[in-house]
Amino acid sequence: MNIQPLKTERLVLRKIEVTDAPFFFELFNSEGWLRYIGNRNIQTVADAEKQITKKYIPSYTTNGYGSYLVIEKATQLPIGTCGIYKRDNLEYPDIGFAFLPDFTGKGFGFEAAFKVLHHSKTVLKIDTIYAFTVKENTASIGLLKKLGLQCIDTYVFPGETEKLLLFSTSKA
Repeated sequence: MNIQPLKTERLVLRKIEVTDAPFFFELFNSEGWLRYIGNRNIQTVADAEKQITKKYIPSYTTNGYGSYLVIEKATQLPIGTCGIYKRDNLEYPDIGFAFLPDFTGKGFGFEAAFKVLHHSKTVLKIDTIYAFTVKENTASIGLLKKLGLQCIDTYVFPGETEKLLLFSTSKA
């Protein structure tokens, strides 16, 4: 499936490629990622390449959607990631996003996530989208609420112990 880039006033969102591994190495090891998403044991750029090849790229073919690299138009630099993920154990896909520390609190997360949600609803025809976050991540909670998602429950992923807040674009 041909996944087209998405564009906003300040951003370009495009498919993730293996050549993006140096950026993802930095993102996977950033304080926010480690604190709120978790350590993925990405110790080298080669580890990031493997993670991209195994976890990100297959979704484009399997699901017709996935995660995007978020690029700031003004600098042409990658600043984060935002996308839709389909997990085998869930009825609906979920949105996820992460940005390097220098690019948080500037509206980029909202801009990217709003575009991804709009594309998911209008082009992909996905009516219900979930989101997960830890209760300590007040910035993500605020962003999800600003996007119109509501906290509907808590959720623990199979094999995990951490209770996450479950948000949805639709009421439970």
